[in-house]
Amino acid sequence: MKKEFVLRKGKEYPLFREERREVYKLIEEQLKKEYIRPLKLPQTALVFFVGKKDSKKYMVQDYRYLNE
Repeated sequence: MKKEFVLRKGKEYPLFREERREVYKLIEEQLKKEYIRPLKLPQTALVFFVGKKDSKKYMVQDYRYLNE
């Protein structure tokens, strides 16, 4: 890590039960495919859902606050 790096932990926002299941499901799938791996640092990024025109939702991670 760079010396000037400042560890930030994002705010926790409550998710609906359905959204929480989607997050866990996505994480499990990504871990199995080895696209992601468990992070050893307490750094986090905000996760939220955005509605689509067909009334479905998709998950988005917001990394913007990490660069402030």
